[in-house]
Amino acid sequence: MTKMPGLPPLDGLKRRIARHREESRSAGQFVRQTYCLSRDEARAKAREWFDSYPKAAYWTEVESWRQLDNDQIEFTMRRLPSAD
Repeated sequence: MTKMPGLPPLDGLKRRIARHREESRSAGQFVRQTYCLSRDEARAKAREWFDSYPKAAYWTEVESWRQLDNDQIEFTMRRLPSAD
């Protein structure tokens, strides 16, 4: 393939696309659940996940969270699927 004058090389774009596809495949291994709860309920729900799915075995974590205007917390919990 010859490079046309005035067009940027596509090598960098090809690498970024390949990296994104690889990350998307590996991200699919997790079980995710998103919640929108009051602050106290959000803490209780996160604690429930950590108690049910210990971090050492399931890589459990709060993947993302944000505080909404109405004092609600929107958050996503993530863990590896059960081995059984």
